[in-house]
Amino acid sequence: MAATTRRGLMLVMSSPSGAGKSTLSRKLLAADDGISLSVSATTRPARPGEVDGRDYFFVSADEFARMVEAGEFLEHATVFGNRYGTPRGPVEAALQAGRDVLFDIDWQGTQQIAETMADDLVRVFILPPRIDELERRLRERAQDSAEVVARRMDGAMEEISHWAEYDYVLVNDALEACYDRLCQVLNAERWRRRRQPWLSAFVTKLREEGAARAQSS
Repeated sequence: MAATTRRGLMLVMSSPSGAGKSTLSRKLLAADDGISLSVSATTRPARPGEVDGRDYFFVSADEFARMVEAGEFLEHATVFGNRYGTPRGPVEAALQAGRDVLFDIDWQGTQQIAETMADDLVRVFILPPRIDELERRLRERAQDSAEVVARRMDGAMEEISHWAEYDYVLVNDALEACYDRLCQVLNAERWRRRRQPWLSAFVTKLREEGAARAQSS
């Protein structure tokens, strides 16, 4: 029987704020033991209840700069004065072990990862069903001022403009239906030929068995 060990994949999910990406991510992580959430490093202080190594890797600004210089990040960015990045080592170890890694990052981080590990990357973009529905979700979720909501909507429009850079685009018109489509994408991508390193040796063995059988008959 063939070994079915496969190489893991990196599932990137991006969306404008309020499109339901976080809800879909939590649902997938709770249901699928074969995928785990990428843990980012950050220079911001830990918040109450956050645990180093589980929520983030909390590092100093100097250590973050050293990691950037050493090429230890798959992607990194500065957000509101704090630096965030995805450490390369844990992700590569998970992929080698056949585990999948989920990323909740924007289009800029996705582009950075695609520059170095495109073969391992599966990019999924989540769209809202309507712009007014997106605005409604933002207002109800955050209860922010009209100015803050307007700023978030501007950011959403910028994020949406990058939809064509993704492999799959799902419209979150109904949560369960969108989740089912996401699972279909993940399951199909897991069985891509390039993620089955055992196949070459298996097919060679099949051909050798076939040739031996032909010679003996």
